[in-house]
Amino acid sequence: MRLEDHQIMVRDTAREFAENELKPNAAKWDIHHTFPAEAIAGLGELGFLGMLVPDSYGGAGMDHVAYALALEEIAAGDGATSTIMSVHNSVGCMPILKFGTEDQKQKFLVPMAQGEKIGAFCLTEPQA
Repeated sequence: MRLEDHQIMVRDTAREFAENELKPNAAKWDIHHTFPAEAIAGLGELGFLGMLVPDSYGGAGMDHVAYALALEEIAAGDGATSTIMSVHNSVGCMPILKFGTEDQKQKFLVPMAQGEKIGAFCLTEPQA
């Protein structure tokens, strides 16, 4: 498989962000049980919190290969931050994009895709 230019750019941008912003802080965040708020804001600025969301809803409108490449690089920098990014994009944004009303998309999806709000989900299984 040959990567397209935009996919290489996304991968390299994510790699640089992981090296400079995540790796130096990951252990500290883990030890102190700290939410990486500044890193998440940085992901939003890079467009990584709405990667699969069309630009008409404030997202980056990227393909799944670019998303996977970015996620892989972010995970190399900090697994917890990559989980936040993954859950936000896949479990937060995508159900609203696929099944939400236009009002819900404007109210929730646009600010989520722009990194202004963070999507989440709840687990009910013991020890999760």
